[in-house]
Amino acid sequence: MKKKYKAYLLIIVGLFLIIYYAALPEYATYMDANMNKTTNPPPYSVNDRAQKLHDSLIVADLHADFLLWNRDLLERHDYGLVDLPRMQEGNLSLQAFTIVSKVPNGLNIHKNTADSDQITLLALAEHWPFKSLTSLKERALYQAQKLHDYAKRSNGQFVIIKTKDDLTSFVAARHNGKKLTAGFLGIEGAQVLEGDLANVKVMYDAGFRMMSATHFFDTELGGSAHGVSLGGLTDFGRAVFEDMQQRGMLIDIAHASPALIDDILAFTSTPIVSSHTGVRGTCDNQRNLSDDHLRGVARTGGVIGIGFWDVAVCEFSPEAIVKAIKYTADLVGVDHVALGSDFDGAVKSPFDASGMAQITEELLKQGFSEADIRKIMGENTLRVLGEILPD
Repeated sequence: MKKKYKAYLLIIVGLFLIIYYAALPEYATYMDANMNKTTNPPPYSVNDRAQKLHDSLIVADLHADFLLWNRDLLERHDYGLVDLPRMQEGNLSLQAFTIVSKVPNGLNIHKNTADSDQITLLALAEHWPFKSLTSLKERALYQAQKLHDYAKRSNGQFVIIKTKDDLTSFVAARHNGKKLTAGFLGIEGAQVLEGDLANVKVMYDAGFRMMSATHFFDTELGGSAHGVSLGGLTDFGRAVFEDMQQRGMLIDIAHASPALIDDILAFTSTPIVSSHTGVRGTCDNQRNLSDDHLRGVARTGGVIGIGFWDVAVCEFSPEAIVKAIKYTADLVGVDHVALGSDFDGAVKSPFDASGMAQITEELLKQGFSEADIRKIMGENTLRVLGEILPD
């Protein structure tokens, strides 16, 4: 009987190992390939004038969830939306790499609770450290370390921006003709703090320079636009944002409830960003910003990152993206508009990172000047980072 039980145990262990090392990674790749798609596959082409202008830009994007997935940033892939080769091809010069730590089941833009989580299985499938299976803080730290590892292995092609000096050096290199690509780290939802103010420093030390209060559910900082309470800024949230401002971290209002946005705008002493959003003036739904909130972000000196997916702009096209950009620029001024793709955020996009020139082409078609296009495509984001980042 003992031999029989040993045989059963070996079979069970063997099955577990097969599932863990073979089946689960395949599941993760399947999810990535099916959730991060383009509606128009590459290659992409634009007219000569647009391509020439685009190649001269520093293009900055405020939101991509690449670090959630099990792709190597340094290798080109035929699925997903971001990697270094495609960023280089599309002249996507500076990318905010934003981390996702928890996503509820039945995800929607109307009402979600924090009672469930889809990321645990994905983390297990991608062989994240076991401590990250039960700690949202550890999930953030692991994803940050992944980006640092890519930078180390890139042979100087990719750098991480953490300080004003880093940003200045990057911009100087680009202006001197070096096709250097850069990233900076952001956090989608302050649940990674696990209710402890001291973890702001932990995130800062790990390289994070932007954080939003909420993602798809309410947190200790305040209400999500897709949560239950729709509440405003809590005392803990105020303390977190005060700490962030002192350290040189961007406050991101993406996914925040209207009441929380109002409170943040009334409270802040630094420029605010909405890293990835649409605007209700062109695509009216609960996910997108009202005119009053667009004006409020502009009053802080901040920027609104226009998203590329259908919930943000109501279509999958460069034309829809530029329609939202133009609406925002007309309302609050061209100095306050930026890009916020949400690449690899489990959403479809009209193109991947190699197709960014399509936005430049459409901006030209819509009559934007080359100076204004430079601002929209990157200079506005560079300005805000230059004001916020620590010395």
